[in-house]
Amino acid sequence: MITQQTIQQIQSRIDVVEVVGSFVKLKKRGVNYIGLCPFHNEKSPSFSVSPTKEIYKCFGCGKSGNSISFLMEHEKYSYVEALRWLANKYNVEIEETEVSPELKAQYQVADSLYIINQFAQQYFAEKLFNSEEGEDIAMSYLKERGFREEVIRKFQIGYCLQDRDAFAKAAIAAQYNPEYLQKSGLIVVRDERPYDNYRGRIIFPIHNQSGKVLGFGARVIGKVDRAPKYINTPENEIYHKSKILYGSYFARQSIDKNDECLLVEGYTDVVSLHQAGIENVVASGGTSLTPDQLRLVKKYTKNLTIIYDGDAAGVKAALRGLDLAIEEGLNVKLVLIPDKEDPDSYVNKIGASAFQDFIKANKKDFILFQVEILLKDAGDDTNKKAALVNQIAETIAKLNKTEDFTKQQDYIRRCADLLRIEEVGLNNLVNKFIRDKVQKQEGGKQSFQQPDDGQYYDDAPPPFIPEEDAGSLFNKDEMNERGMVRCLLEFGLKPWDENRRVADYIFEESVEQNMIDNKELVRVMETYKVWYDEGIEPSTKNFLYHEDQTLSAMVVTVTEFAYELSTKWSEHFDGKMPTIEDTYRADVTSAITYLKIRKIRRLMEENQRDMQNPHTSEELMVLLQTHMHLKQLEQDMIKQNGTVILK
Repeated sequence: MITQQTIQQIQSRIDVVEVVGSFVKLKKRGVNYIGLCPFHNEKSPSFSVSPTKEIYKCFGCGKSGNSISFLMEHEKYSYVEALRWLANKYNVEIEETEVSPELKAQYQVADSLYIINQFAQQYFAEKLFNSEEGEDIAMSYLKERGFREEVIRKFQIGYCLQDRDAFAKAAIAAQYNPEYLQKSGLIVVRDERPYDNYRGRIIFPIHNQSGKVLGFGARVIGKVDRAPKYINTPENEIYHKSKILYGSYFARQSIDKNDECLLVEGYTDVVSLHQAGIENVVASGGTSLTPDQLRLVKKYTKNLTIIYDGDAAGVKAALRGLDLAIEEGLNVKLVLIPDKEDPDSYVNKIGASAFQDFIKANKKDFILFQVEILLKDAGDDTNKKAALVNQIAETIAKLNKTEDFTKQQDYIRRCADLLRIEEVGLNNLVNKFIRDKVQKQEGGKQSFQQPDDGQYYDDAPPPFIPEEDAGSLFNKDEMNERGMVRCLLEFGLKPWDENRRVADYIFEESVEQNMIDNKELVRVMETYKVWYDEGIEPSTKNFLYHEDQTLSAMVVTVTEFAYELSTKWSEHFDGKMPTIEDTYRADVTSAITYLKIRKIRRLMEENQRDMQNPHTSEELMVLLQTHMHLKQLEQDMIKQNGTVILK
């Protein structure tokens, strides 16, 4: 785990304008910066960044947050990955809490493999572009396949020379550990001599979500009878094939923007489609889809369109990941490329625009497609048809979330029609599979321990999504609760009187009397009080960069800037401009007063309800006196603090 000292160092150096400006073109306007929102399509800028509050806010789509949540939302990083990105940007050395010797050794191996892979990627790219063999054999082959130089450089494609040990010699000469070179799959050792594992092949680097090279796919040039078409990196501390989708690093923003992920099989399919301008595409590497890969897709979108070859093998490959995709809650469509073509060859054949039109026109619902294929395969075989019905019912049963009920019922109706069976019977069979699954799960739930290595966070806290910006929809109570918490965050350390700070006054007047209803706001105040009592002087920044993203999100919505005072206002304002120092006590008093009056009104309502119940004359008199006392308190408070408008 990253130490708190490191996190504080990172926080102290963060410049939200600099971080957001790395991805969005910003222009200064007044005290803030504006630009086009990266989270939705817009022509007029409504995306604002406040350097003083260290937050951003889009007044078009409602997205808001801080530097860390921006990286988590825009780049789909986990919290730890965002911290590592910021540490790298601001040259902060990361310190980790004490870990076991075994885990520490594992981290060291992982770091070594990353460094070796980076060296290898640069070496292979240099040989592709700057060696006679690379240009004559590999580059000519790539250009013959239609790949342009800019896309080759974008994907960092390279070439391994045909010499038996050219790379091995270069790596060992650079003092890289031969043991780690073997573990990376870059070299093999025979008769105690190192040899290049990928010699004479085109090299496709495989990146993780932050752009680091995890491993390689090495493709043979042309057709070779005996040699495998691809050699991939073996499983090691950083390369886990079941958790990788090739091209996801380059596709993540386009997937997010289009709200759809296109899935193909091969590396060249991804590169060709990117070259054609279709960038929301990733590849499974020719293997069956795994839960980890599907969860990776789900980080960006719930809409998955699988594009596979139209031959029998392609159809079977497409069907293999169906149930898993449905269990992950993805909306799955299937597109089959015409026989004897693949996405790479087909997009080059018909062009980018026609390919996109083909995808839109030929999307098939995955479940209904499965019914059609299995029906055709079953023919008139009664046993196969019975097995088919069970298989489809089990698939539909995967849609067992509450929000999927309507979709599930629609599938039951349509599949029953295709299968020519009773809808009620299929519905009962689906429910049986659901019951069976529930009974199996009752024995105990699985827990998953996630590695803290910055690579995969399948069950990590979700990227920060702020509450909808609908201030007019908040009831007045909620708005004033937020107002009081904002006063605590912004003015808590300022003096209230000779003996107390604002924080002391707020805690005396509100928290101890339980005047806040919103549980998340209560959590903010409780966290503030813990720090305050421990002698820490809390600020908004402590919350903005808190590891608990729900806490951070709440503070962002409380402090976000709907309006800012223009720097030119003084040119038109005659007299002294009021400052925070002049107004903060009035702001705090106003917030506390509203909440006190609200509490009095609630007590009055409870008292009135109690008066409707049967009582003795003495009890009724006490209730009437209580009502008069509360009413007098309310009137005195309004007179003392000015007019308060109540609903």
